[in-house]
Amino acid sequence: MPGTLGLIGSGMIGSAVARLAVAAGLDVVIGNSRGPETLADLVAELGGTARAATSEEAARAGDLIVAAIPLAAYRRLPADALTGKAVLDTANYYPERDGLLTELDEGELTSTALIQRHLADSRVVKAFNTITPHQLFSLARPADAPDRSALPIAGDDAEAKAAATGLLNVLGYDAVDIGTLADSWRSEPGTPAYIAPYLGEVPAMNVDDFLRWTQRAPGIAVPAARIGELLRAAVRRPAGEARPPSED
Repeated sequence: MPGTLGLIGSGMIGSAVARLAVAAGLDVVIGNSRGPETLADLVAELGGTARAATSEEAARAGDLIVAAIPLAAYRRLPADALTGKAVLDTANYYPERDGLLTELDEGELTSTALIQRHLADSRVVKAFNTITPHQLFSLARPADAPDRSALPIAGDDAEAKAAATGLLNVLGYDAVDIGTLADSWRSEPGTPAYIAPYLGEVPAMNVDDFLRWTQRAPGIAVPAARIGELLRAAVRRPAGEARPPSED
């Protein structure tokens, strides 16, 4: 397991991962596009094992990296600083936010394969993209807990997927291996494993109201066997066709 987790992105998912990592005893270096000074409150909340940095500094410092940024910002990931690193990508494709991406709309690439192309010398793994931030934090459980949930991962590099599995385990989750990055569409928005299993029935509402609602929702434990069933039941649709509310 990494002694230091590098986090690029301090939004809701990034902050939830950081809190779990600090609670698990990992050192956390967190950076964002706005600069370390904007992270003072978050780092103070996280405690002494966390420090703020630039995105490039976080990339270089981390033994394992979590990139928790909107897909539209993927070109800002510091490719040189991430050379040789395993990078966990949390992004989902939402055309109304990210703009239309023809390669994704036509099924030529998955969103994480697009990021892998940018990070040609890194080993990218899809992870943390199917669960809302509050539930990611609240559903974490020890390895022997009977109500432990699972999250899907996908990647082309076996060693990087093993690192992702190890991180998930330390943070409180089992991992279900989808397969390669080309298979990662099975966990994209609109598929059975995306968000709904961890929340149950979701009332119709806009994005802001949805995120506030998830703060009050207790969440539902979803074991690995069930996640596996949902992944196998997925039917590929045009990327971005389903637009459920979410926030990276």
